[in-house]
Amino acid sequence: MQSQEIKPTDPKEDQVVENAALNIWEALIPVFALIIMLFYNVFYAFGDDALSGSNQFILLMGGAIAAIVGFFNKVKFDQMLEEVAQNVKATAGAILILLMVGALAGTWLISGIIPTMIYYGLQILNPTIFLASCVIICAIISVATGSSWTTSATVGIALIGIADALHIPLGMTAGAILSGAYFGDKISPLSDTTNLAPAMAGTDLFTHIRYMLYTTIPTLCVTLIVFIIIGLNIDTSGTADIHLILAAVKDAINVSPWLFVVPLIVIFLIIKKTPPLIALLIGTLLGAVAALVFQPAIVSSLGGGTSLTFENGYKGIMNAITVDSAIPTENEALKALFSSGGMAGMLNTIWLILCAMVFGGIMDAIGALAAISKALLKLFNTTFGLFASTVASCLALNITASDQYLAIVIPGKMYAQAYKDKGLAPENLSRTLEDSGTVTSVLVPWNTCGAYHSGVLGVDTLHYAAYAIFNWLSPFTTLLFAAFRIKIRQLTTPEN
Repeated sequence: MQSQEIKPTDPKEDQVVENAALNIWEALIPVFALIIMLFYNVFYAFGDDALSGSNQFILLMGGAIAAIVGFFNKVKFDQMLEEVAQNVKATAGAILILLMVGALAGTWLISGIIPTMIYYGLQILNPTIFLASCVIICAIISVATGSSWTTSATVGIALIGIADALHIPLGMTAGAILSGAYFGDKISPLSDTTNLAPAMAGTDLFTHIRYMLYTTIPTLCVTLIVFIIIGLNIDTSGTADIHLILAAVKDAINVSPWLFVVPLIVIFLIIKKTPPLIALLIGTLLGAVAALVFQPAIVSSLGGGTSLTFENGYKGIMNAITVDSAIPTENEALKALFSSGGMAGMLNTIWLILCAMVFGGIMDAIGALAAISKALLKLFNTTFGLFASTVASCLALNITASDQYLAIVIPGKMYAQAYKDKGLAPENLSRTLEDSGTVTSVLVPWNTCGAYHSGVLGVDTLHYAAYAIFNWLSPFTTLLFAAFRIKIRQLTTPEN
């Protein structure tokens, strides 16, 4: 099935570059250098501002160090540039999606769609069960759409706004949103990673999904329990201000349940397998129409006029789509919620993705990615060790290659025969690839998934990572099952 996630090129056609002249220690030099530089940059130099530009340059420096290692191992500069070019080309779809998400957020703000979601959400979602509700809502949407990216860009944005109004920490909320979003990303037959993992391992889609439920359902249940416990103990000081906030929302915009028609149309289009770019473009244009119909005063104000005309209506809509825009309000709690960066607000995230692709491309070109995976494979001889090395490879590739698909494709290629040699059915490998490659990509700030969700939700990766419980718990669950040999399907009796 076609995915609703971002996959501009077919990862199954990617060639993993091997370099016999490169040893594992040389392959790890750029990795260690990158980790040290990023650690200093984030924790000592720039803190939360690191993603504004300095981390991007650090990724380029990591790429430069990888290139030096490549030069010493007779890898041509043109070959490195070609691999970088292929990596950047593969992100073209993701970049366009990011720009369109920024445009959609702008029109959905000035049309009142996002404020209306916040208005009704504040009345329905009790702070005590809010985080658990975020998980469930996003899980349902992501299963239906097969896309964590779309879930984050639609209901995720609205839930972040509600959380801000309720004074619930945004890191917690983003973690809950992503926990639910990646549940669907893992098991929906519409998701590309759900299709890609069994293709790499050599099993069929629905066998893979059924087998994956053994680890995914318990992980989701634990996640929900944790968020329920957090909700019971969280400071809900925002509750007392809800009535004031509701009144402020109604003063600022024309609240109407008819505005829900636009997001429902977008979700319907995605369920019907409409390509994400087309669905988001339609959502953006419908948001613009809704803005002209329901919020003419806001649109004309953004266009520099006092009453709606064609000229200031056009300018108001274009400003909302492309640059910073805001709905005027006297309520301090709503000022941040009632602003959007438009397409321009996504440029830092795009910059990060491009720099990450430079590092990942050079690491692949010099053969470092293949060397690291092979070394991990040789570390273990037991069945549990094979699972552990697969998990470690997926995590390492999410960090070094900065791409979710490579974290599935490369270990899938490297370990398929090893699982057969152990007498293990291919669904063991496909499940492990999803449990460790798919879900952990969002925990890495410079990975395409981490950069995307951080940019869309407006929450730094380091702030939500600890609360993305489903995402970091999944690899531990798959290792726990392997350690106790729970639901480890075999082809034949293993030799070891």
